[in-house]
Amino acid sequence: MRRILYFLPLCLFLIPIAAQAQDKMLSKEEAVAMALEYNLGIQVAKNTRKIDENNASILNSGYLPTVTANAGGSIDRQNTEGQLASGDSRTADGAETRRYNASVNVNYTLFDGLNRYYSYKSFQERSQQSELEVRQTIENTILQLFTVYYEAARLTENTKNLEQALDISKDRLTRARYQFEYGQNTGLDVLNAEVDINTDSINLLNSRQQLRNTMRDLNLVLNQELEAQFVADTTVSFVPGLEMENMHKEAKSNNIRLQIVEKDMNILSYNVKAAKSVFLPTIGLTGTYGWNESSNNSPLAFLIQNTSTGLTGAVNLSWNLFDGGRGVTGIKNVKIGYENQELLKKQIVLEVERDIRNAWDSYTNALYVFEVQEKNLQTNQDNFSRTDERYKLGQATSIEFRQAQLNLLNAELARSQAKYSAKLAELQMLQVSGQLLNVEF
Repeated sequence: MRRILYFLPLCLFLIPIAAQAQDKMLSKEEAVAMALEYNLGIQVAKNTRKIDENNASILNSGYLPTVTANAGGSIDRQNTEGQLASGDSRTADGAETRRYNASVNVNYTLFDGLNRYYSYKSFQERSQQSELEVRQTIENTILQLFTVYYEAARLTENTKNLEQALDISKDRLTRARYQFEYGQNTGLDVLNAEVDINTDSINLLNSRQQLRNTMRDLNLVLNQELEAQFVADTTVSFVPGLEMENMHKEAKSNNIRLQIVEKDMNILSYNVKAAKSVFLPTIGLTGTYGWNESSNNSPLAFLIQNTSTGLTGAVNLSWNLFDGGRGVTGIKNVKIGYENQELLKKQIVLEVERDIRNAWDSYTNALYVFEVQEKNLQTNQDNFSRTDERYKLGQATSIEFRQAQLNLLNAELARSQAKYSAKLAELQMLQVSGQLLNVEF
């Protein structure tokens, strides 16, 4: 009786935790939608894309003219003395001269050695690359999301299996107590049942703690309150009809790393062409519309007030014939950078080839393990049912019953692990092939 009272507080402690399982179900589709909307990494990537879009706009291309306005004014007071042709002399004390001016200047570059053209092309490539980087961030985030989500689902299944194991152990304890009271067994069976309940209770407690920790990880990915509670969907469906040959072809054309490195190649190609603009002249247009006014109250002044307006235009040409070799050095360095990018592209092509083959092998192996574990679970369920019947009839010992129970529990846990491992292996293969965002989860 004292041992039963010892286990009672632990069981009561577990009841409030079990009540948390009534939280809202978070479907996989809802989880993806929340991640796309709230995940901080995705938001940062989208903001970076906006910056690159701004850089690729016509306003940053250099194709538009520059317009500036200037204005000024001055006041001059002087004492002057002058002599006329007649020989008479005149003086003016505090003679004031006022001058005002305003102008609008327009500058436009007609030709700059094609530097502007290739720089604009480079910005456009970078904007497209930024789109790809957003997609890469989304793919990585979704894979991270489901790694945590399926871990929460696995722990949810494990918790239910451990709860069932604890219920079985409680029924066994009740049966052992009755048998002991009626003299059908020794007190050792009761003690063994109590020890097994204690073990099952601790395992269940640890599983629930792991589930709460994983749920916080999920909330972190979703950018939600860390203590928000959801229930993960434990159903898993696999994408049908996947074939190695098709996945290999898709990876060559749709893998995000290959697409990003291809954009790097285009950007560096434009940079090489833009660097050669130092060998060509720059031709520009300038235009000015100006207004000037001056007034002078000095009696010695020929004109008391003068106002002028006018339009001025000019064409200028600048050709840097020799810059000390800096231009040539810059072109050489940009070409070397392009060669390095070619080597990096070859490396990434090999890595993607390796990744898709490894991902396919991992996927097919994980599916096979899952099928084996399902058969193993069915075998252990049948074995436990038979052992349970024999135990009730007194034909099996408590040790045999406990071993059958543990075998069933281990088979359930292994089957759950295999199921989610196979699904994650499938998602990783779909990511490498560039198809992760084209399937239903």
